[in-house]
Amino acid sequence: MDQPPTGAAPGEPEQQALFGWSDIAVEPAAHSAFRDSPEARRMLDVREVYAEPAALDSPRGRQIMARLPGARVTEVASHWRIPSLHGNEGNIARWVRIKTETLVLGMKRTLRTRPNGRSADWIAPGPSNGCAMACAYCYVPRRKGYANPITLFTNIEAIVAHVRSHVRAQGPKREPNQCDPQAWVYDIGENGDCSVDALVCDNTADLVAAFRGLPTAKASFATKFVNPDLLALDPQGRTRVRFSLMPPDDARLLDIRTSPVTQRIAAAADFLDAGYEVHFNLSPVILRPGWQRDWADLLSHLDDVLPVRVKQQAAAEIIMLTHNQSLHEVNLGWHPRAEEVLWQPAAQETKRSQNGAINVRYTQDIKRESLTHIQQLIATHTPWLRVRYAF
Repeated sequence: MDQPPTGAAPGEPEQQALFGWSDIAVEPAAHSAFRDSPEARRMLDVREVYAEPAALDSPRGRQIMARLPGARVTEVASHWRIPSLHGNEGNIARWVRIKTETLVLGMKRTLRTRPNGRSADWIAPGPSNGCAMACAYCYVPRRKGYANPITLFTNIEAIVAHVRSHVRAQGPKREPNQCDPQAWVYDIGENGDCSVDALVCDNTADLVAAFRGLPTAKASFATKFVNPDLLALDPQGRTRVRFSLMPPDDARLLDIRTSPVTQRIAAAADFLDAGYEVHFNLSPVILRPGWQRDWADLLSHLDDVLPVRVKQQAAAEIIMLTHNQSLHEVNLGWHPRAEEVLWQPAAQETKRSQNGAINVRYTQDIKRESLTHIQQLIATHTPWLRVRYAF
C-alpha cells in the first residue's frame, strides 16, 4: 500500500455505518448487493473526503463522489501531506473513527512494478494505500504517522495500462518458482485490502478484469475481509486470493474491524467456485504463551471444514511478526493491550526491511525455531497444505 495507521480509543473499537451509496459501477455489475448492506455500512461512514483536484476531476473520482453526496470535501495538494491527518499526534485517540469516516482521493504518480520473489514475482503499483480495518500490527501506518484511512488512486486506467504493458514485456514464465509454476504473479494489494476497496469503487474489479485477459500472469492479494461482491467478478483463475489467518483469540485482540477468522475460512470454497485461486497467509505468527496449541487448533479446524477441492489447490505463506518502535508508541495511545503481545524486547532484534525501514523482529534463533515448529504443526494437522514460503 502507500502506508496507513489503524485505530480507535482504548477499549473496543467503534463499528459505524457506511455511506448510503447507490450503485453506479462502471460495469453494470450485479456486485452492488453487499456494498450497500448494513454489514458493509458498519465498515465505512464517509463524512470527510480529502482529495487532490485531479483525482476529483477524474472519471473514477466523480463516480466515488456521486455516492457521497453529504461528505465534506477538502482539496489538498498531495494525498501524502495532509497536516490534519498525517503527523497530528492528536489523532491517535481517533484512530478507528478516522478510518471509518475519512477517505482520501489521490493520483498514483509513480507507476513502477518492482521485483519481489517471495509472495509474488512482482509488486504492482497498488490502487490504494491504507485501510478501513485497524490491525494493530499493520506496517502501512509507519510512513504516514497518526492516521491511515483509505487513500484511493483514481487514475486506475493508468495503473491497469502499466500492469498490462509490464506483463506483456515479460513473455511466458520460463521456470517454475515458489510464487507459481507457470504464471507471473503480481501482488496488486501490497498497501491496502482489495476486498475493502471494493466497497468504495471498482478499482479491484478493473484489475481482476485486466488479469482475466493476461494468460501469462495472475493477480494476487491478501485479505482479512470477506466481501461477497467479489464473487461476481469472474476472475477465470487469473486472480489469487490469500485469506490471512491467525488463531481466533489473537484475531479478536489484534485484527480490529476484520471479518472473523472462521468466516474467512468458510469463504474459501465460495471463492474457489467463483473462479479464484485460494491460498492462505498464516500471518502474522505471534509468539506468546500457548501459541503452539492455538495454531494446532486452527490448523485442525482448517482440515475439518475445508472441502477436498479447496485443499487440492491450496498453498500457504508463513509470516512471522515484524513490528516497529513508532507503531508501538502509536498503539499505546489507542490499543495498549495489543502491545502486551506485540512488543517483546527480550525476544526481538532490530532489522532493516527490504524498503529500508528499521523494524524489529524475533531474534534469528527464536524465529528459526518457531518456523520449524509451525511447519511441524502443518505436517501433522494439514499435511495437504503446501508451504510456498516462510519468512
